[in-house]
Amino acid sequence: MIKKKISKILVPLDGSKNSIRGLETAITLARSCGATITGIYSIYAPPHSEFRGVGSVEKALNDQVKKFMEEAKVLAAKNGIVFTEKIARGEIGYNIIKLAHGKGNFDLIVIGSRGRSSAKEMFFGSVSNYVIHTSKIPVVVVK
Repeated sequence: MIKKKISKILVPLDGSKNSIRGLETAITLARSCGATITGIYSIYAPPHSEFRGVGSVEKALNDQVKKFMEEAKVLAAKNGIVFTEKIARGEIGYNIIKLAHGKGNFDLIVIGSRGRSSAKEMFFGSVSNYVIHTSKIPVVVVK
């Protein structure tokens, strides 16, 4: 039997309760495997023609994301886990898969079943559904 060691876990985060549960599950897995965690916070950014960033709104969002990522880093550190953060803009699901399959060389994705997205599907949020069906590496979905 071939066993692949889990050493790098990718955790998509958006500040929702489900994404925090995903992070907590990833921390538990990381502790048992001796893995590191990378949290990715992908901010949906519509094409520039549709959205002209209002400076104060943009800054408030950036501050909120940085604060949340710092809290995630502290939670991981309290549990002895190395946490690296990535912040991306664009299509959320695409950014997650791009990082997971790119240079990151991740072994596992741990994602909350539904985040802040207003679009709700029957069982999963649209982002987790996209990740499940597009990922070439194992995905753990946390409810």
